[in-house]
Amino acid sequence: MDEEDGVEQATLVRQTTGKELNGAALRDCCLVPAQGRERDLEEGYVHAAGLNEADLRMLAEIATGVTTDVAARRLELSARTLRRRLRSVCDRLGVNTPIEAVVWAARRHLI
Repeated sequence: MDEEDGVEQATLVRQTTGKELNGAALRDCCLVPAQGRERDLEEGYVHAAGLNEADLRMLAEIATGVTTDVAARRLELSARTLRRRLRSVCDRLGVNTPIEAVVWAARRHLI
């Protein structure tokens, strides 16, 4: 994924969720505070999909629009491990692409 792909992904997330995603803010906090996610946790979104905090951090990093290489460095993973984990998350969520996984999490206010 190059820089333009990242910009396109961020635009797609904004259009789909109806929210402006601030890359710097997402990098600083990565996740919605736990109290903001209680409703989603109660409804079982995270539990049903089998997502953990590391998965949500990964999706939040991808939502910033950075390349997988940059995201992997920030998360202290290899690019190959990041891609493998993204594929696993996509499979668990029943989506086809990482951006669909990001949109899924953003719509549920998990990132």
